[in-house]
Amino acid sequence: MDFLRRMKVFNKLLIAFLAVVAMLVGTGGFGIYQVSQVNDRVLDVNNNWLPSVRLAGQMRSDMRQFRVSEIQHILSTSDADMSTYEKEISDVLADFQQADSQYAKLISDANERQAYDDFKKNFDSYLNVHTQIAALSRQNKKDEALQLARGEAQQYRKALDNALGRIVEINVKGADGAGEAAAQAYASSRLWLMIVIGFAAVVGVALAYLIARDLTKQLGGEPADAARLAGEVAAGNLEAHVALQPNDRTSLMYSLVSMKEQLAKIVLGIKSSSGSIAVAAGEIAQGNTDLSQRTEEQAASLEETAASMEELTATVRQTADNATQAATLAGNASDVAARGGDVVGRVVETMRGISESSSKVAEIITVIDGIAFQTNILALNAAVEAARAGEQGRGFAVVAGEVRTLAQRSAVAAKEIKALIEESVERVDLGTRLVADAGHSIEEIVQSVKRMTDIMGEISSASIEQRTGIEQVNTAVTQMDEVTQQNAALVEEATAAARSMAEQADGLRDAVAIFRVGGEPAVRATREPARPKPVSPVAKKPAASRRESPVPAASPMPAPALAEVGDNDWATF
Repeated sequence: MDFLRRMKVFNKLLIAFLAVVAMLVGTGGFGIYQVSQVNDRVLDVNNNWLPSVRLAGQMRSDMRQFRVSEIQHILSTSDADMSTYEKEISDVLADFQQADSQYAKLISDANERQAYDDFKKNFDSYLNVHTQIAALSRQNKKDEALQLARGEAQQYRKALDNALGRIVEINVKGADGAGEAAAQAYASSRLWLMIVIGFAAVVGVALAYLIARDLTKQLGGEPADAARLAGEVAAGNLEAHVALQPNDRTSLMYSLVSMKEQLAKIVLGIKSSSGSIAVAAGEIAQGNTDLSQRTEEQAASLEETAASMEELTATVRQTADNATQAATLAGNASDVAARGGDVVGRVVETMRGISESSSKVAEIITVIDGIAFQTNILALNAAVEAARAGEQGRGFAVVAGEVRTLAQRSAVAAKEIKALIEESVERVDLGTRLVADAGHSIEEIVQSVKRMTDIMGEISSASIEQRTGIEQVNTAVTQMDEVTQQNAALVEEATAAARSMAEQADGLRDAVAIFRVGGEPAVRATREPARPKPVSPVAKKPAASRRESPVPAASPMPAPALAEVGDNDWATF
């Protein structure tokens, strides 16, 4: 029965009750099944065999009445009497056919079916003979009708009566068999129910005994003894004694006794160590007080450092902003110088174009001068020819003279224009050289401004990095200040906790003093614990206000992660 010992009490009781319920359900189910068997036999008798006997008897009675009415019809002499008997025969035949149709539905045996088939065959033959008898009787052939009724019809009637008797006998035997089967089912049901009930009773008693014995072993005694022992322990009496059963090492009572003995050892240990805990707690509280004062001084120094770092951060931020503005202005100057260089370049190109145009104009003037010279020669030749012509060429000589005068004036003007153009070309060349020199100077200025812009950009980047580093240092100092303030608060909490621990140690000693162990009297301690001097809370000074930067600061480097300080971080501190 080791498996019972390993089971839980709940499972044991559940199995026991489930077994009883299962046997109860099984017994009830078996009883219901046997009762249903008896009921089937009774219903078979009531719904099959007895109705078959009743209907067969009714059919037998109808056949006799049919025979009597048939004989009376033969013996009747008047038409009225014959009509009356014909109506009786028709009514009897209708009742017979109704009973026959009801009986045909109840046939349940092969012998009964054979008997019914023989009956139906003889009945059909009898109806044919009856038709002949009725016709002869209507024709007043009474002797022939009576002879036929006593002869062939009589034989068929006897065969029908025998067949109905056989049917009744078969159904009576079936009813008797169903009754005997019901009686046997009842006897069998009673026997099996007695066996099942006896088995269930034996199993239930065995389970009850096994579970009760196992529970008693697990308890190790009466529940009242366990309750009394628990009450003594609760009252502080650890000297109470309870008798255990021999070789008992697993029961609940043994566990309670072991618990009492272990509790006695624990109480002795607590009594011996509670005083030491109180003294150690006082020393811890005093040490925490000194540590709190030093932490407060360190917090004040860190606050001053934080204020100085704030001022330094503001100065560096302003320097970085100025460097950024200077870099911006230098960049703008570089852009302006570059645009000036571009303009000078375009002026040089324009001057070159003007010089080329002036050269072309000088060439054109030279051509005009040549034309004027040739015109003068032509005019001179014309004048000579006119002089040769004499009086007829005088008018032409005047025109040639005027043309010559105009050609001379054109030549003089062309020479003057040529001189002016040449002078202009020389001046344009000089201006071009000067503009080219100015372009080279502006290019040198642009290069110098670009170098200055690069230097100012480097100065601005260095200032921004310096500002970022100073801000990170300032952030770290601020975080150190906050951590120092939190540490100071934790030191104060630790001091209060040490003081509370000393008080709780005294309270613990007072609490365990009520237990009586080994004859020791229950005496309550009255010594007040040493209370260290309370420490003034550390007031966190407000950090120096930070000035806003005119330009957005660069992303600071990620500061080192600090351990989150909470109420339970005294060990880390």
